[in-house]
Amino acid sequence: MNFSFVSKWMNYLETEQAMEFLGNLNIGDLLYNPWFLGALALISLIALYFRRYAFAATLLALTGFAALVDHTLARGTSVDGIMSNTLLIFVGGGLVLIFIVIYFLFIRHD
Repeated sequence: MNFSFVSKWMNYLETEQAMEFLGNLNIGDLLYNPWFLGALALISLIALYFRRYAFAATLLALTGFAALVDHTLARGTSVDGIMSNTLLIFVGGGLVLIFIVIYFLFIRHD
């Protein structure tokens, strides 16, 4: 058997290649990638199934905040006053994320 494909595949796991790949990632593009979202949903469901609420809360906080920032920047960053729609969406979404993370970390105990 020829295992040259294994050697070629293992070259992609070198530190230099991995760091280059991570440096070229764009979080805004990842939020719309169905493979990334599917993998994230699967990892989140596994974390909830095994009752790893801290890990699930961390995933939720990171991706939720990235999605919130992406959504806010897409709508525009102009703030006309204290009652700006963009500001209210950002603050409201941030509060919801914070409350969910606090719930998973401190309130929910099974």
